[in-house]
Amino acid sequence: MLSYPDFKEKQVVICFASNKQKISFLNDNLIIKDEDDKIILQNSCYKTFSLWIIGSVTLTSGILERSKKFAFPVSLFSYNFRCYGTWSSSTEGNYLLRQKQYDNKSGSIARLIISNKIGNQLGLIKSVRSKNPVQARAIELLSNYQHQISGANSVQEIMGIEGIASRVYFESWFYDLDWKGRKPRAKRDMLNTLMDIGYTFLFNIIEAMLNLYGFDLYKGELHQCFYQRKSLVCDLVEPFRCIVDKQLKKAFHLNQIRAEDFKEIKGQFVLSYDKSKGYTKWLLTALLEKKESMFYYTQEYYRWFMKNKPEDQFPYFNISDHE
Repeated sequence: MLSYPDFKEKQVVICFASNKQKISFLNDNLIIKDEDDKIILQNSCYKTFSLWIIGSVTLTSGILERSKKFAFPVSLFSYNFRCYGTWSSSTEGNYLLRQKQYDNKSGSIARLIISNKIGNQLGLIKSVRSKNPVQARAIELLSNYQHQISGANSVQEIMGIEGIASRVYFESWFYDLDWKGRKPRAKRDMLNTLMDIGYTFLFNIIEAMLNLYGFDLYKGELHQCFYQRKSLVCDLVEPFRCIVDKQLKKAFHLNQIRAEDFKEIKGQFVLSYDKSKGYTKWLLTALLEKKESMFYYTQEYYRWFMKNKPEDQFPYFNISDHE
């Protein structure tokens, strides 16, 4: 398995095909060129964790061959940052892990994941220095919801508590940003659009982490199994969503998010592709600053799962430790 000293040198490489960038290889180096064939990035394939391509592109056999050889996935994004395909490089043959996934009947994983998520939501609101009545009330409610999770007996009950807690959290955390509610993929405003983008980036990072161990990504514990849904990835992104939320609020306050950078098409807000590079940079930077925590969380989850460790040894990501 990949060790952290090796992992920390690896990078997510992004090619903006929407800006006429092109991909090539030279001596096992991944090269990104602009429309004038000028090299703008050169990264060793040994140090590539994942390759993301935004916009329309033609994949060559050379790209796919190196993806398998150097074990980095290739993720394809549309112009509006919807991930529509991934060429995976997962660890293959870990049948013992997959057998344990299929045989697992415990409901503890779902409870522990959502308890961690609510704990981080609570931590973000507590970090606000001057709290208004809405935020003070949210702290009280979220504390109660986190306590209720420990006694939940079914996934349906856990998801019900999580839904109520998230509504309280969003209304409090984005209180000063004219919050109108979370509508995934509806893109009803700039904030929801950017949340979709940030969560998509997070999803792809966690997916690549899980592929290091050979998990069946479609066998979840919290999110139930549906056709073509990577339920396990959906599970393990939950404790880390707060990273995106925190960065979005920070970006609004720094005036990094501007209304003129978006277009409204049929009631949906879409980020202009010529502005996408800047937004991608600060969103991805915030996530990759926590890549060590994501790596160790996934590693500890694998070890916890394989060794049948007790609940008090389940991995926990605490955003308050990274303030």
